[in-house]
Amino acid sequence: MLVAIIIKEPTFLSIRNFKNILTQSSVRTIIALGVAGLIVTQGTDLSAGRQVGLSAVISATNVNKAFPTLGEFSIFTTILIVVVVGVVIASINGIVVATLNVHPFIATMGTMTIVYGINSLYYDKAGAAPISGFVERYSKFAQGYIQIGSYTIPYLIIYAAIATLIMWTLWNKTKFGKNVFAVGGNPEAAKVSGVNVVLTLMGIYALSGAYYAFGGFLEAGRIGSATNNLG
Repeated sequence: MLVAIIIKEPTFLSIRNFKNILTQSSVRTIIALGVAGLIVTQGTDLSAGRQVGLSAVISATNVNKAFPTLGEFSIFTTILIVVVVGVVIASINGIVVATLNVHPFIATMGTMTIVYGINSLYYDKAGAAPISGFVERYSKFAQGYIQIGSYTIPYLIIYAAIATLIMWTLWNKTKFGKNVFAVGGNPEAAKVSGVNVVLTLMGIYALSGAYYAFGGFLEAGRIGSATNNLG
């Protein structure tokens, strides 16, 4: 199909089109990096989308004064808040999977429903209407770009590249990364080899929550609005 499209429309291979594809897939790349570590450990996370949605709604309300009594948070304070929330939720997944030996499919299915319920309640308190009209600094953080000569590089591509580099380094250059692959290959063998399987699983789940949260923060800014169904 790609060959046929390129023959029919050679401009498909243009830098502009390639940049557009990268920009549109950048947030999904960050989310995918979060769940990838779980897949390595023979797990999964059905709650990923709902966690993205919760992070997006929290981000939108924090920078948009949806709750006037709380005021308006800075961009980095908002990122910190949603990342903490994401890590807490994902850590609960990790605890259930690692210590109670519940299959990740079942554990995260439950979390998926719980997180959506929490998000719906929070969204209702914020007015139960699409949250939009973000402050300029939030929109610029997600939609901005760097100008290099006649070319532009969207910030989203840069964020995704940094997230990829961090995860690649973690997987390939750290003891934690090696332990993740050891647990994924054979949990019992990893355990008798001295790997703390429980802490490793909890750590990779917590890390996934941080990636989902940042992805949700960027997604709301990218599309310019957020609802409890986002993600």
